[in-house]
Amino acid sequence: MAISGWFVLLVVAGVLPTIILGDPLVPVWWLLGSVALGAVDLLLAGSPRQVGLSRELPGRVRLGESAASVLTVTNLGRRTIRGVVRDGWQPSAGARPSRHPVTIPPGERRTRTTTLTPFRRGDRRTTHVTLRSYGPLRLWARQATLGAPDSLLVLPPFNSRKHLPSRLARLRELDGATSVMVRGQGTEFDSLRDYVRGDDVRSIDWRATARRSASPGGALVVRTWRPERDRRVVIVIDSGRTSAARIDNEPRIDTAFESALLLAALASSAGDRVDLVIFDRRLRGRVQGATGAELLSRMVTTMAPVEPELIDMDWASIPGLVRSVTSHHALVVLATTIDAPGASRGLLTVLPQLTRKHTVVVSSVTDPTVLDATLHRSTRDEVYGAAAAERALLDQARVAAAVRQLGGEVVTGAPQDLPPALADRYIALKAAGRL
Repeated sequence: MAISGWFVLLVVAGVLPTIILGDPLVPVWWLLGSVALGAVDLLLAGSPRQVGLSRELPGRVRLGESAASVLTVTNLGRRTIRGVVRDGWQPSAGARPSRHPVTIPPGERRTRTTTLTPFRRGDRRTTHVTLRSYGPLRLWARQATLGAPDSLLVLPPFNSRKHLPSRLARLRELDGATSVMVRGQGTEFDSLRDYVRGDDVRSIDWRATARRSASPGGALVVRTWRPERDRRVVIVIDSGRTSAARIDNEPRIDTAFESALLLAALASSAGDRVDLVIFDRRLRGRVQGATGAELLSRMVTTMAPVEPELIDMDWASIPGLVRSVTSHHALVVLATTIDAPGASRGLLTVLPQLTRKHTVVVSSVTDPTVLDATLHRSTRDEVYGAAAAERALLDQARVAAAVRQLGGEVVTGAPQDLPPALADRYIALKAAGRL
């Protein structure tokens, strides 16, 4: 049961006859009369439990976009329901409006639409619907909370897809598919053509030349090459405690997801096979064997419910995890953090096992506020802050130098800069024939 503001005003209105009549019993009789009137109003209210509930909801939405949740309430009772319905979504679902007024005669139904604009990815859930039904006088109300579980899967936004067209154009230039021809030798055989002055004599295919020389008009034949295709790209995302830190109001793991999606879209378009692993001390997500549009669809679905675990990354398991994905040479991208030498000790320990067989790139997001802090030294507090920032940058540089010394490469950048920087490094490695 619930009381409304009208009932409170009715009780307060008893002050006037008390003052006018001056009888001390007037407030008592007034209160009793108000309660009796509220009780009658409650008896005449429709039952909030005699309703049917159904909801229409899209299965998924990207973070930052909106979705409509349409709730249908059917009055199964014999009295009209006049009241308010509230769909109990999580606060992070961004439900607006949160309450809807309804008037439902017996046997009829009404639909109410709630606009959901989630500000966190993952499963945004609702478990119940609360219905408050007032009587004709709207003094007292019946209230019931009914189970109506549902969920909306909020996918990573993939804002870095805006960088994809320019990187694909560079790949097409690299592969010779555009009018801009890039001269140079790749490492994968493409086709045979006639020798022209200026070609590298090492490219001459003597067997093909011998076969052609047996026919009239024979000429030298050279091999042409193109950048590698059908190579393996393995992306390992660290979902341990360091990935929970927020940089520019975005968790590190979300930046890693953006980088992985852009790299996967680029590598898949280039004909390479992409596998994704999300790991801390247990396997949190895995995408393997998918290509094209299916690859990105499975990746965002796998990433969506993953939240960082407040535990340290088990780096000792990573070499075996990579071997379970592929036994051949691959580009292994480790999306983690290299902020402090102590936290990176596990990474540096296993890096030689990976670089012995694979090309390894360590991707780490950096905090732009740290670099900005080194520029302000006007006050004592700013000087101390600048000293701490310089120390943090020095630690990052030490870890990056150690990674390079062990045979790996390092890509760092602010949240908005890291995804395109990683894509550029992939293109550079492909152009150099290192994949």
